[in-house]
Amino acid sequence: MMIARVLSMALTLVPMALLGQAPGNDGDWATYNRDLAGTRYSPLADIDVDNVASLEPIWSYSLVPHPSTDTLTGGYQFTPLVIDGRMYVAGADHVAALDAATGEELWRFAMRDGLVPSRRGLAYWPGDGDLGPTVALTAGRALVRILPNNQTSSLQVLPFAYFGAPVVFENLLILGSNTPPGSVRALDVRDGSEVWAFSSIPEPGEPGRDSWGADVDPGDSRAFHWAFSFTIDVERELVFAAFESAGPSDYFGADRPGDNLYADSIVALDVRTGERRWHFQTVHHDLWDFDLPAAPTLLDVDIDGERVPILALAGKTGFVYIVNRETGEPVFGIEERAVPQSNVPGEQSAPTQPIPIKPPPIAKVAFSEADIVTAADTTDAHAAFCRRIYEESGGFFNAGPYTPYMRRQADAGIASTIVFPGSIGGANWGGMAADPSLGYLFVNVMNEGSFGWMQERSDLPGAYVRTSIHGPLSRFWWNETPSNTPGNVLGGGEGAWPCNKPPWAELVAIDGATGDIVWRVPLGRTDELPEDRRETGRLGMGGPIVTAGGLVFIGATNDRRFRAFDARTGEELWSALLPMSAYAVPVTYRAGDGKQYVAIVAAAASALDDASPADAQQLIVFGLE
Repeated sequence: MMIARVLSMALTLVPMALLGQAPGNDGDWATYNRDLAGTRYSPLADIDVDNVASLEPIWSYSLVPHPSTDTLTGGYQFTPLVIDGRMYVAGADHVAALDAATGEELWRFAMRDGLVPSRRGLAYWPGDGDLGPTVALTAGRALVRILPNNQTSSLQVLPFAYFGAPVVFENLLILGSNTPPGSVRALDVRDGSEVWAFSSIPEPGEPGRDSWGADVDPGDSRAFHWAFSFTIDVERELVFAAFESAGPSDYFGADRPGDNLYADSIVALDVRTGERRWHFQTVHHDLWDFDLPAAPTLLDVDIDGERVPILALAGKTGFVYIVNRETGEPVFGIEERAVPQSNVPGEQSAPTQPIPIKPPPIAKVAFSEADIVTAADTTDAHAAFCRRIYEESGGFFNAGPYTPYMRRQADAGIASTIVFPGSIGGANWGGMAADPSLGYLFVNVMNEGSFGWMQERSDLPGAYVRTSIHGPLSRFWWNETPSNTPGNVLGGGEGAWPCNKPPWAELVAIDGATGDIVWRVPLGRTDELPEDRRETGRLGMGGPIVTAGGLVFIGATNDRRFRAFDARTGEELWSALLPMSAYAVPVTYRAGDGKQYVAIVAAAASALDDASPADAQQLIVFGLE
């Protein structure tokens, strides 16, 4: 499908200073993951393990509340760019360039016609001599390209919506999809023309088509690419796509028999043509919503004296998949292991699932009754609630990783099913960071579960839907809100205390050269508990960054803290209490004054949070005085 282009001056620019030169300085953060390899590694070391405890807030910038926070948990997840001393941000009604040292607004681009920029990120193209620098972002089904030097803009209508951050490679602008058709596309950033497109569901006659039922429509609402960004191996000219789970139902797949390629798959594409080079599927015939919400991370490591180009991806499954990015072959072994089978009429579970030999699971992937929290772990009231949920559910059935939600029959002795990781996953959109000097990979994980059973739909006989004693909301957390109340996944407070024993979240470091876990520490604290029980870890989906100063910075947790850890040991060295929790990936950069700063966006997780409109989203910048 070709993309319809509509050039428009419906958006306006206010007076501004000229943009800087092409990105690439050590002090820049020029793309969503800082570099095309997705390492989020900064070579800056002014802030290090010895002085990070002295970090203080320097300035902040208020962002207009994003309307999607009314319905979608996680709030504003925006990661700014910093290029040549200028920071580029987007709120709900504008895009702006700021002086990265002071926060002074240098120019503002006002959105019109109800368009709302992506709440996750934007892209910057430095120009090519004929055309000046361009800031590109999506706003639903619109692609907006801003040429600040000319004070012009263009608006292009797309056949899909994408809420992530576009990625620039040479003159190509690469986009994913959050609505049909599931795809990855490359456009020419200069005029918006389509260069290539790759569909997440193979067309008839293409390899992988036989992994779907005969009636599947490649243009329907399945296998989107909603990962927040892309990674690119520049040397090998490969872009790596990470597709989500198959649909339209996350937990019932009788209408899509087979493995369902390329759902839940990493697909290596020729960055210039979109041709598939290889793929690796992390979940066959997904019945858990175990999609791939983050781009993979690329790193070169020495294994047995050989330099090996690895690709690492942390999934909602609770596993990390490490493959050779040239071939897609597992580096430390991945076995197809037999898994529990569904008892739902018409359902055909995949008989096996790919489970890495190394690294071991990074999150909790199974459950027994002994895992239920006790009063000694948290409080009497919390433990009593969790025990009551277990008993009212008729107990919990779990047969290990990839236990499917079972059909519950009173005469069959099957209790409610509990699944670990639950619906928000072991790792989510935060993704990974990599330190090329240590060879370490860093990822934050959540240990939470979901429970329920499959029940036949009254409106569609033969189709099944997941439910529980709480209705569709079936997370194993301390939350007694009515079943028709929107869930606030990351809202914090007692309403988000999981019912399994802590730690509920951890920061994990993996040696990319061996597949071993180097260290893991609780990530987040529960202030309401007695001092000796507070290091519980807290749910959170934002991601880490790492610096040459030996530091891992991360927000993510729903305890409203921004933290720095020693990259070698996992020791927490610094934290700052924010006005709201920070579910975005932070950045670090060198500003025009020569100083290194660290910045993160803090935002209300949803409209249920107690935050005034003026404070609901803030960019907060820290530095050394």
